Amino acid sequence: MVYQQGAGHSKTLEESVVKRVKVNMAPGKGRSITYVHSKGVDAFVTRVAKATPMEIVEVERHGIDSIFLKDLSKYMDVPAVRIFDIVGIPKATAEKKVAAKALIAGAGGQAALGLARLLAIAKGIVENSTAAEAKGFDVAKWLGHWIERPQPALGGRKPADLIGTPTGLDMVTRVLGAVESGAYQ
Repeated sequence: MVYQQGAGHSKTLEESVVKRVKVNMAPGKGRSITYVHSKGVDAFVTRVAKATPMEIVEVERHGIDSIFLKDLSKYMDVPAVRIFDIVGIPKATAEKKVAAKALIAGAGGQAALGLARLLAIAKGIVENSTAAEAKGFDVAKWLGHWIERPQPALGGRKPADLIGTPTGLDMVTRVLGAVESGAYQ
């Protein structure tokens, strides 16, 4: 199918649609999600929480700045080596990527993004709480400890041991969401 696009220019409908999709999906066009070390983990987690599914897909495809893992480990009070293990990246590889200021892509980057998403869920739970203890509650440290505790709803497994796979992350996300209702501790 050909249609006219102004004075003497014709394109197929398919060419026009493909061009628009490429423009709309182009990374770095104002709405990309990147971790900025100087802004910190909290700003990134907030941005991830507000992201559209398509923005999340772009992050999953391109990866996350490797320094995010080190900053996240401090933020959550979990040793960096353990964070590397949770996301499935050998310590030497993670340290090399941090030194090179490289991105962590693939399964490791997706798991790191998953940790950010879990943190956003936990923050939302605390923000929605009416309990007096919620004020000043350190969500990041709580989550860091929670992922290391066996959870009955996960068959007695630690959430940290499941986060490295998409299905495991989905299971952990559901259990964490159930915490808000009081179904799990």
